[in-house]
Amino acid sequence: MAALAVAGVASAQSSVTLFGVMDASVSSVSNKSELATNAAVLSANPFAYAYLPQSATISKMGLNNSANSSSRLGFRGVEDLGGGLSASFWLESGLKNDQGFGAATGGGLSFNRRSTVSLSGPFGEVRLGRDYKPTFWNLTVFDPFGTNGAGSALAQRAASAFESDNVRASNSIGYFLPSNLGGFYGQAQYAFHEQLKYSDPLQAAGNDNSRGGRYWGGRFGYADGPVDIALSYGEQNTLSSYSLGGNALVKSLNLGGTYDFGVAKLFAQYQNTKQQVDYSGNGPTFNPATKLDGYLLGVVVPVGAGQIKASYGNVKIKVAQNPLATLNNPFFTYSAPKADQLALGYVHNLSKRTALYATVAYIKNKNGANFSTGSSDITAPTVTSYTTTYGAGTYVPKSSVGYDFGIRHSF
Repeated sequence: MAALAVAGVASAQSSVTLFGVMDASVSSVSNKSELATNAAVLSANPFAYAYLPQSATISKMGLNNSANSSSRLGFRGVEDLGGGLSASFWLESGLKNDQGFGAATGGGLSFNRRSTVSLSGPFGEVRLGRDYKPTFWNLTVFDPFGTNGAGSALAQRAASAFESDNVRASNSIGYFLPSNLGGFYGQAQYAFHEQLKYSDPLQAAGNDNSRGGRYWGGRFGYADGPVDIALSYGEQNTLSSYSLGGNALVKSLNLGGTYDFGVAKLFAQYQNTKQQVDYSGNGPTFNPATKLDGYLLGVVVPVGAGQIKASYGNVKIKVAQNPLATLNNPFFTYSAPKADQLALGYVHNLSKRTALYATVAYIKNKNGANFSTGSSDITAPTVTSYTTTYGAGTYVPKSSVGYDFGIRHSF
């Protein structure tokens, strides 16, 4: 009886949970481009484009995963250490349930979504391992579609092109504020680059990416009653050179918020990203930067057992132009690529764990922007050139249409 009593106390102080999501949908994406004519070519040959189609489309349709909520399989556990302290772990793997294997490269099951061990107490939480970046939280929390499927925020689609992974950071140490601060919350994260660093450039022998992969960022917000608002900032070293003293840096700033009126919940977010090589020594005379500005406005309206979701997003990407280009060519003009997105969806809850959903999204590209509504396994490229027996032409992306019809089950 004494042994059973001890075992009962031990089990009450710790627990391990198996959890996950299975999300499958019939999805489609269609990307359309239009022929770009050249005045000089037409002047020399009025029939240069006569045999080329005015538009070209690439599309794809099939069974998809994670169009409403990311498919995953996870294990989490917590142990009460006494004195207000607790230790916990979290292992979570992405799933491609439409094909029957994990989302990791090579198809094996790996904990690529989150893999952390934590120590928590009155001071907050210290978390080590692979985890979400603070700068990603605002993009997904303040998006009615949660950055999933055809309706995923256009700002997230654009920002993901600046970093190899703008969602999670490996080799990270994170700190989270305690939850008893009157609605205020926040986190800070530092991810090690884990690159070799040489004391002498000659030792590097071309292998001197001494800071590539390093990330640091933070997020601070306030949530109370119907309001939730947060600001985040982070910097990612995508590539560095010790010998040249340069760092390819991606700097991200975003602000987002929601307000729940009961009959409707409003969403808003702003994203600013800058990519540039920063030099500690003598850099080039002209050091161009690429800047992204994007925003989203959205709404979720409860309707019976379901929800209607809608959002509008816009992004503009500007690449710095060399001033000499204007001096050498007074007729030089630059139009920054930009795009608009409209998304509409409905989620019908069959139970607390199971839901049916439908989403449709439309993207309009301008000035060479190339964004697509594709997601997960249902993606498609865009026609940029077309060649026939009679000639070749250049095409520019114009629009993309996508939809998802699926079912989501959590456990």
